[in-house]
Parts: sequence; structure tokens; C-alpha cells
Amino acid sequence: MNIPSYHLQGIEFSSNQMVLKIDGKEFTFDLADISKRLANASIIEKERYEISPSGYGIHWPLIDEDLSIPGLINI
Repeated sequence: MNIPSYHLQGIEFSSNQMVLKIDGKEFTFDLADISKRLANASIIEKERYEISPSGYGIHWPLIDEDLSIPGLINI
């Protein structure tokens, strides 16, 4: 199985949205639509994330949330 690799260049949060910069493109998501945990998290909890070595996913350890990049960009 071939798992795609992504180059995540940044994550920004503003009010109730998350903006991902992936492979030179910008994707904006309403937090309430993608994750109840992120929607309810503090800014500190949101900004403390880890990107998987393959670039496939994002993990927020303070709220134990994981999102896959392919899942997000295919919404």
C-alpha cells in the first residue's frame, strides 16, 4: 500500500478556524466541522501539535486528537 506524503508548511488558528499550508496550497477548515476537541481547545492546546514523520497526520498531545491530512483535504 502506497501512503502519500505531504509537506505541511504550517498550521494557523484564527477564531474558530484552522488554516493548513500543505504542498504550497492553503486549506481552511471550520473547527466545529472537523474536531469537537479542537473546537473546544485553548489556543495553547491547539498550537501544541506534532506532525508525523511521514507528513501523513497531525497529533495534538494535550487533547489526544489525531487528524490525517488526506482525510482533511478530501473533505
